[in-house]
Amino acid sequence: MNKKALALLSGGLDSILAIRLLQEQLVEVHAVNFSIDFCACAVRDGANSATKAAAALKVPLDVIDITEEYLDVLKNPKHGYGANINPCIDCKIFMLKKAKAYMEKVGASFLVTGEVLGERPMSQRLDALNLIEKQAGVKGILLRPLSAKLLDPTAAEKEGAVDREKLLDIRGRSRKPQFALAAKFGIKEFPNPAGGCLLTDPGFTKRVRDLIAHDELSVDNLRLLTAGRHFRISEEAKLVIGRDKDDNALLQELARPGDVLFKLTDHQGPFSILRGSADDRLVSLAANIIAYHTKFRNEGMLRIDCWKDDPAARKTLSARPSAQDEVENIRI
Repeated sequence: MNKKALALLSGGLDSILAIRLLQEQLVEVHAVNFSIDFCACAVRDGANSATKAAAALKVPLDVIDITEEYLDVLKNPKHGYGANINPCIDCKIFMLKKAKAYMEKVGASFLVTGEVLGERPMSQRLDALNLIEKQAGVKGILLRPLSAKLLDPTAAEKEGAVDREKLLDIRGRSRKPQFALAAKFGIKEFPNPAGGCLLTDPGFTKRVRDLIAHDELSVDNLRLLTAGRHFRISEEAKLVIGRDKDDNALLQELARPGDVLFKLTDHQGPFSILRGSADDRLVSLAANIIAYHTKFRNEGMLRIDCWKDDPAARKTLSARPSAQDEVENIRI
């Protein structure tokens, strides 16, 4: 067995520390980040926590977008969801299978993660860790340096690629041991531990469940969930209204052919997308809802431009702001 590991690097503190512990033992580390669009570390400006962490650690990093493949895991998790719509166990199994297949490409002989025994209630219990290892086919080649002394020895430890005595026995949800280790290593920049997968967020979960219920779960539609206010205006159509300048810019990037797009004619205001099957009545309803979500709604009628695909073919609608109760009843 060689002294080269493939590490799953999220960019969070635990995965950073796992790599540093191996670097202390002169293990060569190659990092991989399996990117999913609704992971909080994938931020709007294109920067990525894993990319920043890899640069600081001075390890090569491959970022692989698995969002499309992940949809099946999200829709049909064998081991169910957590408190919201987070299929944590199935997610771990899926990523570790991907990582195992990637090992040969980088010449690594074992895998590394930053998992801590007992830190997360669904996927990091001892029985869950063992189940994940078994079903991912990585038993014996997956090393978890932060809790290694509490787990069965891996091949890397048995064959001398890694000194087990220099690994740790961290367990539980307290972050104090990790913060102390970060200070020891001089690591000062890392994401807030409260960050993570948006599938654990109740608001985001509600939007995802709406997509699943209407058979609209796709990468494009999931990306749209990360911006704006969302409204289900019919069984076949939903409206997304930008909340601020950043939202407006992101929605313009996320618009796709066939969407009906809206912009105030006479004022600065929200950019909006109506996606799905929409007739003139629904387009008019969408314009009224948009008019409500402007600071100009007390002016009465507002003019709103709308178009599909070709901005030059835009038409101008007269919109009367919807009533508050009508808006709140259809908000997702």
